[in-house]
Amino acid sequence: MQLELSTQRLSLRPLRLDSLAALHSLWTAENVRRYLWDGEVIPLEQTREILEKNCELFEQAGFGIWGVREHGSDALLGFTGYWHFRTPPSLELLFGVAAEQWSRGIASESSRCVIRYGFEQLDFQRVDASTDAANTASVRVLEALGMVRDRRELLEGLDTIFYRQTRNDWTDASEQAR
Repeated sequence: MQLELSTQRLSLRPLRLDSLAALHSLWTAENVRRYLWDGEVIPLEQTREILEKNCELFEQAGFGIWGVREHGSDALLGFTGYWHFRTPPSLELLFGVAAEQWSRGIASESSRCVIRYGFEQLDFQRVDASTDAANTASVRVLEALGMVRDRRELLEGLDTIFYRQTRNDWTDASEQAR
């Protein structure tokens, strides 16, 4: 199974411990942590634990969180992938991009690549995602990806919108895009 993915301009590589400093810097940046961590500055050790779990997920399941870089660059622009959220665990698409890279289509392009990987390589039948309702940029990305709004609910005090995309919907959308 090919774990390194790419688009016309982006390279996606599974995040490993050698990305600890860059990922922690990205995750603790004010504009990223606002919705990712509900504004909390997470400790470096938490990022390390997530990266360790990420390595296990890739080894065991073939998915996790990929770091997003432009071809030929080591600079971490963002991340995308699949992660388990909530109790009981629910596998969802997640993504984030450094503020200075916003409005370049990086979240959409890299997440579209990961969705394709989920359907074509992992044989997913459905991809789920959620975002804070106030995170209008993520709402736009999810809708640009062709995801359908499933429901909206107050979850742990946060107004949350849930999205889904089925394999059949994705196949239809990708055939139309060709």
